[in-house]
Amino acid sequence: MTRFLDLQALVQIVGPRFAKGAAERDAGDVFVAEHYDVLKEHKVFSALVPAELGGGGVRYGGMCAFLRQLARYCPSTALALSMHQHLVAAALYNHRNGRPGKKVLERVAASECVLISTGANDWMESSGTVERADGGFRVSARKPFASGSPKGDMLVTSAPFEDANEGWQVLHFAVPLADSGVSLSEDWRALGMRATGSHTVILEKVFVPENAIVLRRPRGRYHPAWNVILTAAMPLIMSAYTGVAEAAATVAREHASKTCGDSSTPYLLGELTNHLTMAQLAADDMVRLANDLDFVAGLDLANAMLVRKTIVADHVLATVEKALEAAGGAGFYRKTGLERLLRDAHGAQFHPLSAKRQHRFTGRIALGLDPIGDAA
Repeated sequence: MTRFLDLQALVQIVGPRFAKGAAERDAGDVFVAEHYDVLKEHKVFSALVPAELGGGGVRYGGMCAFLRQLARYCPSTALALSMHQHLVAAALYNHRNGRPGKKVLERVAASECVLISTGANDWMESSGTVERADGGFRVSARKPFASGSPKGDMLVTSAPFEDANEGWQVLHFAVPLADSGVSLSEDWRALGMRATGSHTVILEKVFVPENAIVLRRPRGRYHPAWNVILTAAMPLIMSAYTGVAEAAATVAREHASKTCGDSSTPYLLGELTNHLTMAQLAADDMVRLANDLDFVAGLDLANAMLVRKTIVADHVLATVEKALEAAGGAGFYRKTGLERLLRDAHGAQFHPLSAKRQHRFTGRIALGLDPIGDAA
Protein backbone atom coordinates (compact mmCIF):
# COMPACT_ATOMS: atom_id res chain seq x y z
CA MET A 1 0.00 0.00 0.00
CA THR A 2 1.25 3.49 -0.84
CA ARG A 3 2.02 5.55 2.22
CA PHE A 4 1.23 9.26 2.04
CA LEU A 5 0.20 12.09 4.28
CA ASP A 6 -2.07 14.09 2.01
CA LEU A 7 -4.83 13.77 4.57
CA GLN A 8 -7.50 15.34 2.39
CA ALA A 9 -6.80 12.79 -0.33
CA LEU A 10 -6.47 9.95 2.17
CA VAL A 11 -9.89 10.50 3.73
CA GLN A 12 -11.53 10.24 0.31
CA ILE A 13 -9.91 6.82 -0.10
CA VAL A 14 -10.32 5.28 3.36
CA GLY A 15 -13.56 7.04 4.35
CA PRO A 16 -15.94 5.01 2.18
CA ARG A 17 -14.14 1.85 3.23
CA PHE A 18 -14.49 2.76 6.91
CA ALA A 19 -18.20 3.49 6.43
CA LYS A 20 -18.89 -0.10 5.43
CA GLY A 21 -20.19 -2.22 8.28
CA ALA A 22 -20.80 0.79 10.56
CA ALA A 23 -24.27 -0.41 11.53
CA GLU A 24 -22.99 -3.91 12.34
CA ARG A 25 -20.13 -2.56 14.47
CA ASP A 26 -22.54 -0.30 16.28
CA ALA A 27 -24.97 -3.14 16.97
CA GLY A 28 -22.21 -5.39 18.29
CA ASP A 29 -20.09 -2.81 20.16
CA VAL A 30 -17.19 -3.81 17.89
CA PHE A 31 -14.06 -1.66 18.04
CA VAL A 32 -12.70 -0.29 14.74
CA ALA A 33 -9.45 -2.24 15.05
CA GLU A 34 -8.96 -2.71 11.31
CA HIS A 35 -9.28 1.04 10.79
CA TYR A 36 -6.41 1.61 13.19
CA ASP A 37 -4.28 -0.77 11.14
CA VAL A 38 -4.99 1.23 7.99
CA LEU A 39 -4.28 4.53 9.73
CA LYS A 40 -0.98 3.15 11.01
CA GLU A 41 -0.06 2.03 7.50
CA HIS A 42 -0.49 5.61 6.34
CA LYS A 43 1.41 7.05 9.34
CA VAL A 44 -1.61 9.00 10.55
CA PHE A 45 -0.81 8.52 14.24
CA SER A 46 2.51 10.34 13.76
CA ALA A 47 1.15 12.87 11.27
CA LEU A 48 1.30 15.82 13.71
CA VAL A 49 4.87 15.05 14.76
CA PRO A 50 7.35 17.45 13.12
CA ALA A 51 9.30 16.05 10.19
CA GLU A 52 12.60 16.72 11.97
CA LEU A 53 11.48 14.31 14.70
CA GLY A 54 10.44 11.62 12.21
CA GLY A 55 6.76 12.48 11.78
CA GLY A 56 4.59 13.73 8.96
CA GLY A 57 4.73 17.43 9.79
CA VAL A 58 1.00 17.88 9.20
CA ARG A 59 -0.45 21.17 10.44
CA TYR A 60 -2.84 21.07 13.37
CA GLY A 61 -5.62 22.65 11.33
CA GLY A 62 -5.16 19.97 8.70
CA MET A 63 -5.67 17.26 11.31
CA CYS A 64 -8.87 18.96 12.53
CA ALA A 65 -10.17 18.99 8.95
CA PHE A 66 -9.24 15.32 8.50
CA LEU A 67 -11.13 14.27 11.64
CA ARG A 68 -14.16 16.29 10.60
CA GLN A 69 -14.30 14.65 7.18
CA LEU A 70 -13.53 11.20 8.58
CA ALA A 71 -16.47 11.51 11.00
CA ARG A 72 -18.86 11.83 8.08
CA TYR A 73 -17.96 8.22 7.24
CA CYS A 74 -17.23 6.71 10.67
CA PRO A 75 -17.75 8.86 13.77
CA SER A 76 -16.23 6.28 16.12
CA THR A 77 -12.96 6.14 14.21
CA ALA A 78 -12.72 9.93 14.09
CA LEU A 79 -13.48 10.40 17.78
CA ALA A 80 -11.13 7.67 18.99
CA LEU A 81 -8.36 9.04 16.75
CA SER A 82 -8.93 12.56 18.11
CA MET A 83 -8.11 11.30 21.60
CA HIS A 84 -4.67 10.19 20.45
CA GLN A 85 -4.10 13.31 18.40
CA HIS A 86 -4.88 15.71 21.22
CA LEU A 87 -2.16 14.12 23.35
CA VAL A 88 0.29 14.46 20.48
CA ALA A 89 -0.81 18.08 19.97
CA ALA A 90 -0.24 18.93 23.64
CA ALA A 91 3.20 17.28 23.54
CA LEU A 92 4.04 19.25 20.40
CA TYR A 93 2.96 22.53 22.00
CA ASN A 94 5.04 21.80 25.08
CA HIS A 95 8.07 20.83 22.98
CA ARG A 96 7.83 24.05 20.97
CA ASN A 97 7.65 26.05 24.19
CA GLY A 98 10.62 24.54 25.97
CA ARG A 99 8.78 21.97 28.07
CA PRO A 100 8.96 18.14 28.01
CA GLY A 101 7.26 16.62 24.99
CA LYS A 102 10.04 15.63 22.62
CA LYS A 103 10.36 12.05 23.89
CA VAL A 104 6.65 11.40 23.38
CA LEU A 105 6.79 12.80 19.86
CA GLU A 106 9.82 10.70 18.97
CA ARG A 107 8.22 7.55 20.34
CA VAL A 108 5.04 8.13 18.34
CA ALA A 109 7.06 8.78 15.19
CA ALA A 110 9.27 5.73 15.66
CA SER A 111 6.52 3.14 16.01
CA GLU A 112 3.12 4.78 15.38
CA CYS A 113 2.65 4.41 19.14
CA VAL A 114 -1.03 4.86 20.02
CA LEU A 115 -1.62 7.11 23.03
CA ILE A 116 -4.69 6.58 25.22
CA SER A 117 -6.13 9.41 27.29
CA THR A 118 -8.05 9.43 30.57
CA GLY A 119 -7.46 13.08 31.43
CA ALA A 120 -10.92 14.55 30.90
CA ASN A 121 -12.59 12.03 33.17
CA ASP A 122 -10.06 12.74 35.93
CA TRP A 123 -10.33 16.56 35.63
CA MET A 124 -9.40 18.34 38.90
CA GLU A 125 -9.52 15.53 41.45
CA SER A 126 -8.32 12.46 39.53
CA SER A 127 -9.05 8.99 40.88
CA GLY A 128 -7.36 5.91 42.24
CA THR A 129 -4.85 5.22 45.00
CA VAL A 130 -1.09 5.77 45.04
CA GLU A 131 1.41 4.21 47.41
CA ARG A 132 5.10 4.97 47.74
CA ALA A 133 7.47 2.26 46.46
CA ASP A 134 11.22 1.97 46.01
CA GLY A 135 12.11 4.31 43.18
CA GLY A 136 8.56 5.37 42.47
CA PHE A 137 4.93 4.59 43.17
CA ARG A 138 2.34 1.81 43.00
CA VAL A 139 -0.89 2.92 41.38
CA SER A 140 -4.28 1.22 41.52
CA ALA A 141 -7.26 2.70 39.68
CA ARG A 142 -10.11 2.20 37.26
CA LYS A 143 -9.94 4.65 34.37
CA PRO A 144 -13.09 4.72 32.19
CA PHE A 145 -13.67 6.20 28.73
CA ALA A 146 -10.23 5.20 27.42
CA SER A 147 -11.04 5.50 23.72
CA GLY A 148 -8.99 3.31 21.40
CA SER A 149 -7.70 1.20 24.28
CA PRO A 150 -7.88 -2.17 22.46
CA LYS A 151 -5.15 -0.88 20.13
CA GLY A 152 -3.42 1.36 22.65
CA ASP A 153 0.26 1.31 23.51
CA MET A 154 0.67 4.01 26.18
CA LEU A 155 -1.86 5.12 28.77
CA VAL A 156 -1.55 8.82 29.62
CA THR A 157 -3.28 9.31 32.95
CA SER A 158 -3.06 10.59 36.51
CA ALA A 159 -3.81 9.62 40.10
CA PRO A 160 -4.10 11.40 43.47
CA PHE A 161 -1.28 11.12 46.01
CA GLU A 162 -1.10 12.48 49.55
CA ASP A 163 2.43 13.80 49.97
CA ALA A 164 3.65 13.87 53.55
CA ASN A 165 4.94 17.42 53.20
CA GLU A 166 2.87 19.04 50.46
CA GLY A 167 -0.50 17.39 51.01
CA TRP A 168 -2.81 16.11 48.30
CA GLN A 169 -1.41 16.23 44.78
CA VAL A 170 -2.30 14.76 41.42
CA LEU A 171 0.52 12.92 39.68
CA HIS A 172 0.50 12.77 35.86
CA PHE A 173 2.33 9.95 34.10
CA ALA A 174 2.23 7.42 31.29
CA VAL A 175 2.40 3.64 31.52
CA PRO A 176 2.55 1.02 28.77
CA LEU A 177 -0.71 -0.85 28.42
CA ALA A 178 1.36 -4.02 28.16
CA ASP A 179 2.74 -3.55 31.68
CA SER A 180 2.01 -6.06 34.38
CA GLY A 181 -1.08 -5.02 36.32
CA VAL A 182 -2.71 -3.19 33.40
CA SER A 183 -5.85 -4.70 31.90
CA LEU A 184 -9.05 -3.74 30.07
CA SER A 185 -12.48 -4.42 31.50
CA GLU A 186 -14.08 -4.52 28.01
CA ASP A 187 -17.13 -2.77 29.45
CA TRP A 188 -17.83 -0.26 26.69
CA ARG A 189 -21.58 -0.73 26.20
CA ALA A 190 -22.78 2.78 25.53
CA LEU A 191 -25.57 4.83 24.01
CA GLY A 192 -23.43 6.07 21.14
CA MET A 193 -19.90 6.04 19.72
CA ARG A 194 -20.06 2.31 20.35
CA ALA A 195 -17.11 1.39 18.13
CA THR A 196 -14.57 3.63 19.89
CA GLY A 197 -13.39 0.88 22.23
CA SER A 198 -13.64 3.28 25.19
CA HIS A 199 -13.19 0.56 27.79
CA THR A 200 -12.22 1.07 31.40
CA VAL A 201 -8.51 0.53 31.97
CA ILE A 202 -7.74 -1.22 35.24
CA LEU A 203 -4.47 -0.54 37.07
CA GLU A 204 -3.59 -2.96 39.84
CA LYS A 205 -0.52 -1.87 41.81
CA VAL A 206 1.19 -0.77 38.62
CA PHE A 207 4.72 0.50 39.21
CA VAL A 208 5.36 4.06 38.04
CA PRO A 209 9.00 5.20 38.32
CA GLU A 210 9.69 8.54 39.96
CA ASN A 211 11.18 9.87 36.72
CA ALA A 212 7.98 8.98 34.84
CA ILE A 213 6.03 11.69 36.70
CA VAL A 214 5.72 14.55 34.21
CA LEU A 215 3.55 16.84 36.33
CA ARG A 216 2.60 17.29 39.98
CA ARG A 217 -0.27 19.66 40.68
CA PRO A 218 -2.39 20.50 43.73
CA ARG A 219 -5.47 18.32 43.87
CA GLY A 220 -8.81 20.01 43.31
CA ARG A 221 -7.33 23.27 42.01
CA TYR A 222 -7.12 24.61 38.49
CA HIS A 223 -3.60 24.32 37.09
CA PRO A 224 -2.13 26.21 34.10
CA ALA A 225 -1.48 22.87 32.40
CA TRP A 226 -5.20 22.75 31.62
CA ASN A 227 -4.81 25.91 29.54
CA VAL A 228 -2.63 23.93 27.15
CA ILE A 229 -4.63 20.71 27.30
CA LEU A 230 -8.02 22.30 26.69
CA THR A 231 -6.79 24.55 23.89
CA ALA A 232 -5.00 21.71 22.10
CA ALA A 233 -7.70 19.09 22.65
CA MET A 234 -11.10 20.61 22.16
CA PRO A 235 -10.86 21.71 18.49
CA LEU A 236 -9.79 18.19 17.49
CA ILE A 237 -12.56 16.49 19.46
CA MET A 238 -15.31 18.85 18.39
CA SER A 239 -14.21 18.63 14.76
CA ALA A 240 -15.27 14.99 14.89
CA TYR A 241 -18.71 15.88 16.23
CA THR A 242 -19.13 18.62 13.62
CA GLY A 243 -18.57 15.93 11.01
CA VAL A 244 -21.37 13.91 12.62
CA ALA A 245 -23.74 16.85 12.22
CA GLU A 246 -22.68 17.32 8.60
CA ALA A 247 -23.31 13.64 7.87
CA ALA A 248 -26.79 13.86 9.42
CA ALA A 249 -27.61 16.98 7.37
CA THR A 250 -26.66 15.15 4.17
CA VAL A 251 -28.97 12.24 5.00
CA ALA A 252 -31.80 14.61 5.89
CA ARG A 253 -31.53 16.55 2.65
CA GLU A 254 -31.57 13.36 0.61
CA HIS A 255 -34.79 12.18 2.23
CA ALA A 256 -36.40 15.61 2.39
CA SER A 257 -35.95 16.03 -1.35
CA LYS A 258 -38.48 13.24 -1.81
CA THR A 259 -41.12 15.23 0.10
CA CYS A 260 -40.37 18.70 -1.26
CA GLY A 261 -44.08 19.14 -1.97
CA ASP A 262 -44.72 19.27 1.77
CA SER A 263 -44.94 22.93 2.74
CA SER A 264 -43.09 22.32 6.03
CA THR A 265 -40.01 20.82 4.37
CA PRO A 266 -38.27 24.10 3.45
CA TYR A 267 -38.77 25.40 6.98
CA LEU A 268 -37.26 22.26 8.49
CA LEU A 269 -34.25 22.39 6.20
CA GLY A 270 -33.85 26.09 6.95
CA GLU A 271 -33.78 25.40 10.69
CA LEU A 272 -31.36 22.54 10.14
CA THR A 273 -29.04 24.77 8.13
CA ASN A 274 -29.04 27.42 10.86
CA HIS A 275 -28.13 24.90 13.55
CA LEU A 276 -25.45 23.32 11.40
CA THR A 277 -23.97 26.70 10.50
CA MET A 278 -23.73 27.63 14.19
CA ALA A 279 -21.89 24.39 14.92
CA GLN A 280 -19.57 24.93 11.96
CA LEU A 281 -18.83 28.55 12.84
CA ALA A 282 -18.00 27.70 16.44
CA ALA A 283 -15.87 24.69 15.43
CA ASP A 284 -14.02 26.75 12.83
CA ASP A 285 -13.36 29.43 15.44
CA MET A 286 -11.92 26.86 17.83
CA VAL A 287 -9.44 25.84 15.15
CA ARG A 288 -8.67 29.51 14.48
CA LEU A 289 -7.97 30.16 18.16
CA ALA A 290 -5.64 27.17 18.36
CA ASN A 291 -3.71 28.80 15.49
CA ASP A 292 -1.84 25.65 14.46
CA LEU A 293 -0.61 25.42 18.08
CA ASP A 294 1.01 28.85 17.91
CA PHE A 295 -0.93 30.31 20.83
CA VAL A 296 -0.17 31.86 24.20
CA ALA A 297 -1.67 29.53 26.78
CA GLY A 298 -3.86 31.26 29.30
CA LEU A 299 -7.11 31.04 31.20
CA ASP A 300 -8.96 33.40 28.88
CA LEU A 301 -8.11 31.27 25.85
CA ALA A 302 -9.03 28.03 27.61
CA ASN A 303 -12.33 29.61 28.66
CA ALA A 304 -13.02 30.73 25.09
CA MET A 305 -12.48 27.15 23.94
CA LEU A 306 -14.90 25.80 26.53
CA VAL A 307 -17.57 28.34 25.58
CA ARG A 308 -17.28 27.36 21.92
CA LYS A 309 -17.26 23.69 22.84
CA THR A 310 -20.68 24.07 24.45
CA ILE A 311 -21.98 25.97 21.42
CA VAL A 312 -20.75 23.24 19.08
CA ALA A 313 -22.21 20.45 21.23
CA ASP A 314 -25.60 22.16 21.54
CA HIS A 315 -25.91 22.82 17.83
CA VAL A 316 -24.56 19.43 16.77
CA LEU A 317 -27.36 17.83 18.79
CA ALA A 318 -29.91 20.30 17.45
CA THR A 319 -28.76 19.63 13.88
CA VAL A 320 -29.09 15.86 14.15
CA GLU A 321 -32.47 16.10 15.88
CA LYS A 322 -33.72 18.46 13.17
CA ALA A 323 -32.31 16.11 10.53
CA LEU A 324 -34.46 13.33 11.94
CA GLU A 325 -37.51 15.56 11.78
CA ALA A 326 -36.75 16.75 8.26
CA ALA A 327 -36.22 13.23 6.96
CA GLY A 328 -39.70 12.30 8.08
CA GLY A 329 -40.82 8.80 8.91
CA ALA A 330 -38.01 7.28 6.83
CA GLY A 331 -35.49 8.74 9.24
CA PHE A 332 -36.95 6.70 12.07
CA TYR A 333 -35.68 3.50 10.45
CA ARG A 334 -32.24 2.44 11.61
CA LYS A 335 -31.19 1.69 8.03
CA THR A 336 -31.10 5.42 7.25
CA GLY A 337 -28.30 5.91 9.79
CA LEU A 338 -29.85 8.92 11.50
CA GLU A 339 -30.70 7.01 14.65
CA ARG A 340 -27.04 6.02 15.02
CA LEU A 341 -25.80 9.54 14.28
CA LEU A 342 -28.20 10.94 16.87
CA ARG A 343 -26.86 8.58 19.52
CA ASP A 344 -23.28 9.40 18.52
CA ALA A 345 -23.98 13.13 18.69
CA HIS A 346 -25.08 12.84 22.31
CA GLY A 347 -21.50 12.03 23.26
CA ALA A 348 -20.51 15.65 22.60
CA GLN A 349 -22.06 16.85 25.85
CA PHE A 350 -19.86 14.65 28.03
CA HIS A 351 -16.48 16.03 26.98
CA PRO A 352 -15.16 18.73 29.28
CA LEU A 353 -16.84 20.70 30.26
CA SER A 354 -20.49 19.67 30.29
CA ALA A 355 -22.74 22.68 29.69
CA LYS A 356 -23.64 23.56 33.26
CA ARG A 357 -20.09 23.10 34.49
CA GLN A 358 -18.88 25.31 31.62
CA HIS A 359 -21.47 27.95 32.49
CA ARG A 360 -20.25 27.98 36.09
CA PHE A 361 -16.59 28.01 35.03
CA THR A 362 -17.15 30.91 32.62
CA GLY A 363 -19.39 32.81 35.01
CA ARG A 364 -16.85 32.64 37.82
CA ILE A 365 -14.17 34.01 35.50
CA ALA A 366 -16.52 36.86 34.54
CA LEU A 367 -16.84 37.66 38.25
CA GLY A 368 -13.08 37.64 38.75
CA LEU A 369 -13.20 34.43 40.78
CA ASP A 370 -11.15 31.26 40.61
CA PRO A 371 -12.80 29.18 37.82
CA ILE A 372 -13.18 26.09 39.99
CA GLY A 373 -13.67 27.35 43.53
CA ASP A 374 -15.01 24.78 45.95
CA ALA A 375 -16.77 22.65 43.29
CA ALA A 376 -14.51 20.72 40.94
